[in-house]
Amino acid sequence: MTEGNFVDYVKVYVASGKGGKGSVHLHREKYITKGGPDGGDGGRGGHVIIRGNSNLWTLITFKFKKHFKASHGEHGSKNRSTGADGQDVYMDVPLGTLVRDTESNEILFEITENGEEKIVAEGGMGGRGNWHFKSPTNQTPRYAQPGIPGQESQITLELKVLADVGLVGFPNAGKSTLLSVMTSAKPKIADYEFTTLKPNLGIVEYRDFRSFVMADIPGIIEGAAEGKGLGHYFLRHIERNSTLLFLIPADSNDISKEYEILLDELRRYNPELLDKERLIAISKCDMLDEELMAEMKVELDKDFKNIPYRFISSVAQQGIQELKDDLWKLLNE
Repeated sequence: MTEGNFVDYVKVYVASGKGGKGSVHLHREKYITKGGPDGGDGGRGGHVIIRGNSNLWTLITFKFKKHFKASHGEHGSKNRSTGADGQDVYMDVPLGTLVRDTESNEILFEITENGEEKIVAEGGMGGRGNWHFKSPTNQTPRYAQPGIPGQESQITLELKVLADVGLVGFPNAGKSTLLSVMTSAKPKIADYEFTTLKPNLGIVEYRDFRSFVMADIPGIIEGAAEGKGLGHYFLRHIERNSTLLFLIPADSNDISKEYEILLDELRRYNPELLDKERLIAISKCDMLDEELMAEMKVELDKDFKNIPYRFISSVAQQGIQELKDDLWKLLNE
């Protein structure tokens, strides 16, 4: 999937159908000149329904079509015939989609399961025909109910990527390179910050035909929790990952400090993110000799007492299989 095809935030207009009118009709046959009321009910207006689809990964469909209108219910007719219901309109969305009311910003619901259906705009009920209103004192009512109007609103769809492992790190830490090495994904890779502007997903093939999904999330910078550097757009994708892989380059001035800054941004955005499993990968270790690596291990053992870490090199393919083992263990504990 190319970067331009990944759409994770759209606003759309939805309108359900109006209910059909109830019929005002008096029964007439060849030998029945003054029959009673037999006007049928109007049909229900069509719903607008949001449905989860596990085959979708992006909201790109809604980039080009932003108006969804269901049809109106048919009017009732004679012989107590009920009008046909309006046709429902389905909006298929990827799993992990959050639906908000655009005006109030209230979260209406979220779609997390394949085939899950939620009505976002309910069709109006059909009006009742005149036969409902007959009584001993009014045997030929000449009125019926009109249909109830449908609902219309502006909604916002937000996609939070569903992945097992989320890559967390500063811009240009080598996250896209690691994803390209561990999976078949082909993210854009370049030697400048914010090369990645949209999350990239890849499937990591593990032993015995097992696999898990990894997401390369755009780089976090200090102040991201306040929205700096499009922080809010990036950080919301981390909420759906069960394990966080912190990627810090070996040539960083202070690995421990860089990790603390990243952790603090996650804490300020959503403290619950700190409850997730964590693993630190020290990337670009092909630049280190054995002596320097041994010195760094002594320091890292002091700084990261309870958090596992692993030296890797995406370019030299060092430590990649061991990293897969670590991640699989964390995902299945």
